[in-house]
Amino acid sequence: MIELSFLLQNQGAGMVNLIFFVGIIAVMYFFFLRPQVKKQKEQNAFLNDLKKGDDVVTGSGIIGKINKVESNCITLQLDQKSFIKVLPTAISKEATESYFKKPEEK
Repeated sequence: MIELSFLLQNQGAGMVNLIFFVGIIAVMYFFFLRPQVKKQKEQNAFLNDLKKGDDVVTGSGIIGKINKVESNCITLQLDQKSFIKVLPTAISKEATESYFKKPEEK
């Protein structure tokens, strides 16, 4: 009789541990993985919508206007005679939005 109650207690503890680990995995998914996937989708949509004449900021902080869009390279015009070529993935959606954000009027 004593051995049977000991076995039942161990099975209950195993179920609690299983529920605990499933809960941790669910929390990690909803707080870490899902927001990153959403952010990556927004970045990809931003890169697909780039066109000539758009003002952008690269991840390293270079500000320029898109002069030419090719499949694997974007030419940025920095001033009248300065052009650089960058990869499309170097252009940051977050940096572009934060730099060109209009200040709110009070």
